[in-house]
Amino acid sequence: MSRLPHRAQPYVFGFLLSGLMSLLVSGVATARSVGLPPDFMALWMSAWLTSWAIAFPAVLVVAPITRRLVARLVKPAG
Repeated sequence: MSRLPHRAQPYVFGFLLSGLMSLLVSGVATARSVGLPPDFMALWMSAWLTSWAIAFPAVLVVAPITRRLVARLVKPAG
């Protein structure tokens, strides 16, 4: 299996993180909103894809800001 170059790491990380987090959050939000009807999976997947389309670019923008904030709040190791 071919692997991506190291410079792709932040994008792959953001892609996977935003996908998993938006999957979980959209599932909870959908269940709270409509309950568990027979078409729940279709509703959830629709909500997830919309959420992911917003979450992925947001993660790419917010991650560097968050890293800087964490660096200010946490002592360096050692």
